[in-house]
This record gives sequence, C-alpha cells and structure tokens, in this order.
Amino acid sequence: MSNLTKWMDKKFYADYGDNWDDDIFRKILERNINSETVCLDYGAGRGNVKQMNFRGIAKYIMGVDPDEAVLENLNLDEARVINSDDFAIPCEDSKFDTVFSDNVMEHVQNPSAAFNEIWRVLRPGGVFLSKTPNKWHYMPLIARATPTSFHRFYNTLRGRKEFDTFPTLYNCNTKASVQKFARETGFSIDSIQFIEGRPEYLRLTAPTYLFGLLYERAANLSDRLAAIRAVMIFKLTKRSKT
Repeated sequence: MSNLTKWMDKKFYADYGDNWDDDIFRKILERNINSETVCLDYGAGRGNVKQMNFRGIAKYIMGVDPDEAVLENLNLDEARVINSDDFAIPCEDSKFDTVFSDNVMEHVQNPSAAFNEIWRVLRPGGVFLSKTPNKWHYMPLIARATPTSFHRFYNTLRGRKEFDTFPTLYNCNTKASVQKFARETGFSIDSIQFIEGRPEYLRLTAPTYLFGLLYERAANLSDRLAAIRAVMIFKLTKRSKT
C-alpha cells in the first residue's frame, strides 16, 4: 500500500479498521449471543477472524467446516469436519440457539442442503445469521469472471495467505436467493441488509482506490441502490415446516 492510499484511508475512512464488515457483523451477533447461548459457527475455518471468537461469551460453541483447518481453530469448544457434498452436521436435531456464518455462503455449492441442515440443528425459534458478499457488487462480478488462481494471487498482494482463498460460487448471494431458500426450508426472514464501506479490494493503488471511493459514495446515496452494495447480512428464524 502506497503512502497516498494510506492518506486516503485516514482522510475518507478514519473510523474504519481492518475487517470493518466483521466488526459490524459481530455487533449484530452480540445481540443474539450470551452466556446461555449454544452456538454453531458454520464454516468456522482456522479461526483467523478475531471478531468471530465468542468462546467464553457463549455457553458453548461448536464449529464445522469441510476443511480440516477447523481442527486448529482455538475459538471453538468443539470442531468437526463435514462433507461438502451433503453438508451433514454431526449432531442431534434442535441443538443450537444460534448458527452464524461469516463469508461462507459464497462458497456453498448446494445452499438448499445447507439451509436444511442448519434448520434441522436449530431449536424452534433459533436464529441463523450470515454475512456474505453481494453477488451484484463489482468484486463478485470480477471474481465470477476470473479463475481461483487469480483470486489467490490478488489476495496475496493484499496480505492474505494463498491457502486461505477458496473457490467462490455465489449460489446464495442475492436477496432473492436468500428468500427462496428460506421459504423452501421453513425459515422466516427477520432482515436482509446491504452495506457498502471502505473499498478493501481496491486499496492497492490510488486510481483503483478512487474508483472504489466514488462507487461507495454513489451506492450509499439512496436505499434504492442497496442491491449493489458490497456486503449482505441476513437474519432468519426457524419456524415449523408447513
């Protein structure tokens, strides 16, 4: 990052820290997690995101992921590896009060299977909260047009280790898709919100940063433009199937 882009950070986004979207998501999760809450971190990974650490805050937290790196996750009371083909979660029905996923749904090949398993392991009235990229933002549009090898290369320029970049599919990354899978599964929709903030992927150079800044200002001009913002956060509640 150049001195100019560092100046732009201070000038235009002084209140933003690294992983600012995770800071926002954590505040939402904190309203749904307390000392009595049994949680599932769906797609917990190796535990790199400090904002997703609720160990000692929740009563109990289990994490699942198709990658064996989840077994290294120190944020969890229990870690299990799951099969990405059937998404079966190795626990009994109605175990969890809260299930959350942070930047996971964009990687899921079969959201219908994932939603059904999450619904199964939630208690009645339990909530599923997810933060994921919005499919219609410019970054997912670019990601869908480029190979995973390019994503890994670009993310290394941004300081992310190559093995922490995974293939993206964006099968559950629009308001309409969330509504569809929620309706089919038996979730009621509490909220779906879209957020645009500091242009994280464009901070490598001043010209790309400027484009991202102008885009952010435009996307936040009106709620009518919410559908092109970077981050989608949704909250669903388990209800009985009809």
